[in-house]
Amino acid sequence: MSFDTPLYLCGPLREPKQMLADQEYSGHTSIHDDDMAEKLGFRAGPIEGPTHFSQFVPLLAEIWGQAWFERGCFSAHFQNMVVEGEQVRAFVERPAPGANRVRCWAEKADGTAVLEASASLGPDDGPTLLDERMARLRPPERLVILADLHVGMQGAADEQVRMDADQHMGNLYPFSLNQKLERITENSPWYSSAEGSPWGRAIIPLEMVSVLAEYSSAQAAFPVKQPVVGLFADQEIRMVDGPLFVGEDYLIRREVVALSESKRTESYWIRTRIYSADGSQLKAEMLLNHATLKHSYAGYPQ
Repeated sequence: MSFDTPLYLCGPLREPKQMLADQEYSGHTSIHDDDMAEKLGFRAGPIEGPTHFSQFVPLLAEIWGQAWFERGCFSAHFQNMVVEGEQVRAFVERPAPGANRVRCWAEKADGTAVLEASASLGPDDGPTLLDERMARLRPPERLVILADLHVGMQGAADEQVRMDADQHMGNLYPFSLNQKLERITENSPWYSSAEGSPWGRAIIPLEMVSVLAEYSSAQAAFPVKQPVVGLFADQEIRMVDGPLFVGEDYLIRREVVALSESKRTESYWIRTRIYSADGSQLKAEMLLNHATLKHSYAGYPQ
């Protein structure tokens, strides 16, 4: 007997933890601070978006196995903020035989949408959810906060980065990998030990690839007017020759690939490429839509 009924994998309800309450940049706290969030009209400091990516990893590993960690891409549009104490569940569509892209989404316990996403297995996986969203962007009419940026602008210099297990990841990410692993929603021995890892090394969790990629971002020196408060609106992480390893040196290069605008935000889309330490081999990429809040910039209407 056969049916054409679509089937889905889902994980348990989890309570993701807030670890960015003390985040700082440009001399001020971020939207993840409760007081700052309330000033900007939000009820509390939201949990950082990529925190939710961890809930999808066991589901995608169930579908694609080890290959997911080596060639997987997770491409997400954030829909509603989550604050600590709220519960979230991840869903992944089961792929048709031979398919290399699936639909994903996350919901709060009451059904409120958290994010929508595509997950795919490269290199021949076609357009991602964010590729499709970028293709629909209209050129901004007039930018103020981002007036000095242009598509194609490169970061100021190559950036040398690494993530050791006990390394404090700076003002943007005031914690270490080991501290994150104490609170991550889905832990794995692969994140902390070489034993049992198919690669003989501890690997960086998907949500912490975002931390590695943003750790040195100030060195890019993109001329965004300050002080201004921003948030992640869209984010994609792709493994090209993965996974990324704990305690490994990498080189980062950045490029502005799109500029956009909404009623409340000005956005700059940055593609961050993570290479081997000598810059010769592309290992992973991150596409990130930094949405800057217009009303957080003094005198914006003028």
